[in-house]
Amino acid sequence: MPRIAVGGFLHETNTFAPTRATYDDFVHGGGWPAMARGADMLKIMRNINVGLAGFIQAAEAHGWELVPTISAAATPCAHVTRDAYERIASEMIDRIAAAGPLDAVYLDLHGAMVAEHFDDGEGEILARVRQVIGKDLPLVVTLDLHANVTPEMVEHADALIAYRTYPHVDMADTGRAAAAHLALLLGSKQKFAKAFRQLPFLIPISWQCTNDQPTKGIYRMLAALQDDAVPTLSFAPGFPAADFAHCGPSVFAYGRTQEDADAAADTIANVIIGHENDFDGRIFAPDEGVLHAMELAKTASKPIVIADTQDNPGAGGDSDTTGMLRALVRNNAQRAATGVIYDPESAKAAHAAGVGATVTLALGGKSGIPGDAPYRETFVVEQLSDGKFVASGPYYGGRDMEMGRSACLRIGGVRVVVSSHKAQLADQAMYRYVGIEPTEQAILVNKSSVHFRADFEPIAEKLLICAAPGAMPADTATLPWTRLRAGIRIKPNGAAFVPAKSPSSSSATG
Repeated sequence: MPRIAVGGFLHETNTFAPTRATYDDFVHGGGWPAMARGADMLKIMRNINVGLAGFIQAAEAHGWELVPTISAAATPCAHVTRDAYERIASEMIDRIAAAGPLDAVYLDLHGAMVAEHFDDGEGEILARVRQVIGKDLPLVVTLDLHANVTPEMVEHADALIAYRTYPHVDMADTGRAAAAHLALLLGSKQKFAKAFRQLPFLIPISWQCTNDQPTKGIYRMLAALQDDAVPTLSFAPGFPAADFAHCGPSVFAYGRTQEDADAAADTIANVIIGHENDFDGRIFAPDEGVLHAMELAKTASKPIVIADTQDNPGAGGDSDTTGMLRALVRNNAQRAATGVIYDPESAKAAHAAGVGATVTLALGGKSGIPGDAPYRETFVVEQLSDGKFVASGPYYGGRDMEMGRSACLRIGGVRVVVSSHKAQLADQAMYRYVGIEPTEQAILVNKSSVHFRADFEPIAEKLLICAAPGAMPADTATLPWTRLRAGIRIKPNGAAFVPAKSPSSSSATG
């Protein structure tokens, strides 16, 4: 019976965001499962949409013995602190080293982690694992579709396998795919050839959605190219908010021969490059988007759903900007709801006031985003919640959520979900837990970019994207880049980046 060490350490880092990821953030997990160790991992990572859960299910079907280490994830934000990174990475490595004889290692990573002292968080973890297990033991890794894959990650892993959907409804499926590839490695006792291609332009996350073209067609082609000769082929559009040399999209393939791997990687890379013009779309200003939504709502039978994309906590935002709320109120929107605004102080005040009370607050706006500020107004407290519920939609996949003390506040015809913890509004339950029925609203404004579409597209008349002030600009060219690799275009058909000096992938960005 093969013995497989398993673990997970996930963070998507926006180096331009206002708040860093502490150890306590990983303990809590945000929208992810809370930190778990040893046997507790195998209990928690079941029947939910995460890579580890899918791998564990498939591994048990193979009859493998699993040696669980640690699993930890946190809501996207700025750099992972040195303390958090070292405590979690060291524990993972120590547990692998203490596991006894192993036949392989599987890790569920994100691929876009930047720590205060390492640009390439995952490359450093994989290098440390290699130091412990040696160069021959199979090391297989699942990655987020938004991974900024580096040469070091490719070098140290025997296979990197990325999600193929955004919204990420296939995270568990990707874990199962990693188990299938590991079974090939264990059965053949041979390594596969690797091919890695970095692409020449950044792709804004709003246009990475796999429900739409061109990405939808690219992934169909990618799946068709995968066969016995090339059992694993991935395209990671990247997370375009990490200011270091290897930020950007990439393709990576594993073949029976180097020729097989190179041919598959080149085919997909060339198709992506050929679609550069298509990775763009319409983005509304706040008032423009709200007025358009109000006009559409006059004849719509279902809600108009707006993505407040630049304050997406799934991309590093603090989920507390007020630009879209102000636009809803300013334009007298009716039957409108928005969330989740992260503001523990306001949630506490609402609970102290009680249901039915009016309360004057300085709501949100506390993360210091230019052009944003707290919204000082009087609200009606409509409902309160302890923040505990199950997010049963296809993105969260049945996760137990813990949003802390929460409230539904109303101002005019607009209802606001206010919470004490951050998580991307990507599930209808994130309205219902404070008494808002999303299907009965004319307009919904979600602090999300794409993940919300998995659960909201079926109930939406139309989807719009708005750009109010936030930490994750919808236009990647507006970010103050300083350390990208020379020549990469900072948006599709945009200007090529010219570094002031040659960046080093090993230098710290903290």
